Amino acid sequence: MQLFLGIIFSLGMLIPGKLSLKLQYDGDQVLHIVPETFQQVQHLQHLCRTLLLDLWKPLLPEDIWAGEDMHIRVPAPLVQEAKDSLDEHRISYKVLIPDVQELVDQSMPKERSSHRQVPEGYVYTQYHPMEEIYQWMTEIQKSNSELVTQHYLGRTFENRPMYYLQIRQPSDKTKKIIWMDCGIHAREWISPAFCQWFVKEILQNYESDPKIRRFLQNLDLYILPVLNIDGYIYSWEKERLWRKNRSPYMDGTCYGTDLNRNFNSSWGSVGVSYDCNSEIFCGSGPESEPETRAVAQFIEGKKSDILCYLTIHSYGQYILTPYGSTTKPPSNNEELMYVAEKAAAALMEKYGTSYQVGSTSLILYNNSGSSRDWAHMIGIPFSYTFELRDKGTHGFVLPPEQIQPTCEETMLAVTSIIDSVDQKYFPDGAVTLTSGSLCLSLCLSVVLTWAGFSPM
Repeated sequence: MQLFLGIIFSLGMLIPGKLSLKLQYDGDQVLHIVPETFQQVQHLQHLCRTLLLDLWKPLLPEDIWAGEDMHIRVPAPLVQEAKDSLDEHRISYKVLIPDVQELVDQSMPKERSSHRQVPEGYVYTQYHPMEEIYQWMTEIQKSNSELVTQHYLGRTFENRPMYYLQIRQPSDKTKKIIWMDCGIHAREWISPAFCQWFVKEILQNYESDPKIRRFLQNLDLYILPVLNIDGYIYSWEKERLWRKNRSPYMDGTCYGTDLNRNFNSSWGSVGVSYDCNSEIFCGSGPESEPETRAVAQFIEGKKSDILCYLTIHSYGQYILTPYGSTTKPPSNNEELMYVAEKAAAALMEKYGTSYQVGSTSLILYNNSGSSRDWAHMIGIPFSYTFELRDKGTHGFVLPPEQIQPTCEETMLAVTSIIDSVDQKYFPDGAVTLTSGSLCLSLCLSVVLTWAGFSPM
């Protein structure tokens, strides 16, 4: 009975009336396992299902393969039992995280921001709760009103507003769009941290950085700092490792849909669960969730102008191309790979961090309903998922001291992709006739004609 109660507490099935208590992960461990045989794979799948262990990589027991990395969080009451079982079946393992709660505690900011600190004193090297991100968005617009506007996108299930930032260099011409969203999975805090870092870097450097200055002449940047706002808030207030949104199912006996399996791209076909208790529950149908619908409807309305769709996740260190539900590559796969490999090389130059490039189905696992695949399927030519640091040493609980190096190297990769898109559609040397250049051309034509030369 004691073990059963321990399991219930550690997995977060808290007693009604006690939901105000934040879930603790004291003594929980994350193990790294590489099964060597089919028999070991079968035992690990059985262990995950019977002990209700929390798979971090892969996300489904059926995706466990011999020779492939497996990361699994074991609740404290089950650690010894799980290790004994592994030893009994001669399955080697190493402890990646000896105490998950210690990492969770480290990830919480030591001091909270105040109204006076935003945006000049905003600390980009710590994680921020949603109310501070809302405040940051408002203030960043006010202090950069010549470039930044804040726009309403929709509302979450719990009726919170979703806003995106538009960064646009003043111009009379209609520009194409780069879309970026962060925080589709609540526990991946490094993702919203990068979106904020990206905005900061663009605004601080667009006048001095020729690459940024050039692509802002042709492209507008649309940034959604947190897509899954309800889940993100829940990960701060109740359950740090919460992944999904917060919509209820089965009369409120379970909560949440994996929003990155809820888009209308081969929805529900592979790499999902129809169990609403699962971390990868795909919802009751494509775009069943208000957050997914808000993004999809907006993107659909502007898809002819969007050249690139970027969605930022963690962890694993991948730049993923379409598709996840099939091994058949997209028609422009060679170009997608070239641009992604160039971005990965740019990223590596900063700190030597290695990223793997390729389609999800080939280098990670099969999945369907992702925003990356959906964006490409509706005609957006460049579409990528970034899985940021690390490879599992800290997993979903990346310490704050890694925010800056992660964001610095990712910035190089993202701007490399944007630059590649800009060069493709607005190549250097192309003549853009502004009013000034048009006047100069007409004057030159008059002079040449007067002098007896034909301008043609």
